[in-house]
Amino acid sequence: MKSGGKPEYYGRDLEAMSFATNYHRWVIDEFKPYLGERTADMGAGTGNFADLLLAAHVTEQLVAFEPSANMYPVLEERLGRVDNVETVNGGLSGEYYGNKKSFDSILYVNVLEHIEDDGGELSNARMALKSGGYLLLFVPALSFLFSELDRLLGHYRRYGKRGLVDLVRSAGFEIIKAKYFDFAGIVPWYLTYVLFKRTISRNDVIYYDRLAVPIMRRIESMIPPPIGKNILLVGRKT
Repeated sequence: MKSGGKPEYYGRDLEAMSFATNYHRWVIDEFKPYLGERTADMGAGTGNFADLLLAAHVTEQLVAFEPSANMYPVLEERLGRVDNVETVNGGLSGEYYGNKKSFDSILYVNVLEHIEDDGGELSNARMALKSGGYLLLFVPALSFLFSELDRLLGHYRRYGKRGLVDLVRSAGFEIIKAKYFDFAGIVPWYLTYVLFKRTISRNDVIYYDRLAVPIMRRIESMIPPPIGKNILLVGRKT
C-alpha cells in the first residue's frame, strides 16, 4: 500500500450509480480479451468496479489506484486484505515505469474525463505499461450531453470518438478498437440531466440497468451504433 496526494473527490462513486451491475459487466466483457496478468484500475473509488473485476477472474493481480482522501480509506478497508490486490493512495509514479512492476493492462473507467491533463496522464500510462500492454478507456461521449451533473461529478469534458483516438495515438498507442457505446442512453441522459437538470435517481438507474441494458447489449453486439452516450477504446503500447 502506498500513500500519495489527498484531494477530496466524490465523482466516481456517484457516477457508478448511473451504470449499475449489468452495465459494468458489459464493459468488463468488452475489455476481457485485453486484460493481462497484472492490471491497474485507475481511479478505483471505493472499489465497486474492482470487485466486479475480481469476481470475473479476468486478471491475476490487481492494483487499485485512488488519489482521494475520502474514498481511499474505504477502498483500502474493502480490498486491502485481498491476496491478489494492492491498493495505492495516489496515481502512477516512476516505480511503475519500465520494470517488473509495470502493467499488462491499465483501465480508466469513467476516470479520464476527471483529469485536466488527460494527454499527460496517457503518457504516464504508456510508461507504466509493458511493451505490447493495453490501455483500456471508457469515457462519457458527446459534448452536447455535457450537463450540470457532469460539472458536479468533476468532469472537464465529454469526448468525441475522433478526438479521443487522436489523443491516444499522440500518446504513443496503436488503436485496436474504438467505438461508441450505449446508443439508447443518449435521449434519457439529455432529457434528464441536460434539459430538466435533474440529479441521479436510484430507481431510474435500476430500471435502465435491468430492462434496457440487456436488450441494448444484444443489439450493439450485432450492430455497432453510429453514436452513443459513451466511448470504449482499446489501445496497445507499441
